Amino acid sequence: MSYPSPWQPWQPWQQAQSSPVMLASHADRERAVDVLRAGFAEGRLQQAEFDRRVARAYEARTVGELSLLVADLPQGPVAIQPAAPPVQAYQAYPPVPRTFLPAPPPPTNGKAVGAMVCGVLTTMTMGVTGIPAVILGHSARAEIRRTGEGGDGFALAGLVLGWLSIAGWAVFLVILFLAAVTSP
Repeated sequence: MSYPSPWQPWQPWQQAQSSPVMLASHADRERAVDVLRAGFAEGRLQQAEFDRRVARAYEARTVGELSLLVADLPQGPVAIQPAAPPVQAYQAYPPVPRTFLPAPPPPTNGKAVGAMVCGVLTTMTMGVTGIPAVILGHSARAEIRRTGEGGDGFALAGLVLGWLSIAGWAVFLVILFLAAVTSP
């Protein structure tokens, strides 16, 4: 026994062919607006065209009028294409370039990650990892500028935390030195 899908695409052409002058119900108008919203979300309609069609959909009196508003849009989910074409078809057609896909993000620089880890560990190691954080941070930022890798924020975080750790130790040693000099 098969159950009906909870999402049923609206197919106005079936109703319009039988009776294009049949009065449209509120549900018919809402289904037409849903098709328009899906077309707008997919980039098939511009904002002004979408607004105009939605206004006309709510003013439509017949199913035929609604079918004209959505006639150039898909009426439901698009069928899923197979992941890979058959071998014969692949050999017959050249591969399609990936022009519409976003570019993959560049890899993250390992030294930048190391700089951030050392910078975070300065709080747990009482500042011992501050100097490696600064060294790794500077070398990572130079590599990132040269190679175009990602991770500049990690390197910068490691640099800031490392320099804060070094400054904290410098202030602590100055206070310790002043206390040693001024004590009798």
